[in-house]
Amino acid sequence: MKMYILVKDDIPEGFAVLAAAHASLAAYLKFKEDPDMQIWVTSTFYKVVCKVNKKEFERAKTFENSVVLTESALDHKEVAIAFKPRKEWPKPFKFYNLYK
Repeated sequence: MKMYILVKDDIPEGFAVLAAAHASLAAYLKFKEDPDMQIWVTSTFYKVVCKVNKKEFERAKTFENSVVLTESALDHKEVAIAFKPRKEWPKPFKFYNLYK
């Protein structure tokens, strides 16, 4: 079980790191009562952070159980999406690039 965090590839690195941190917490707060979240937070706590382009980001917003983050310092631009932890992921998640 793992949480995916997708960060847009046009976000400056400093904001991207901040967005990933905020995304993890935002997903936890949104889904903290969910049984899968409870299992994840008390066991693996695995997170995968990926860098995605605009098209991938927009498509990812259609998948359920997520929270979209904005950054006020960037004119409230959408910067990241965090997904509730789960065991099985839609096929596109296999192809997202890891954030390095």
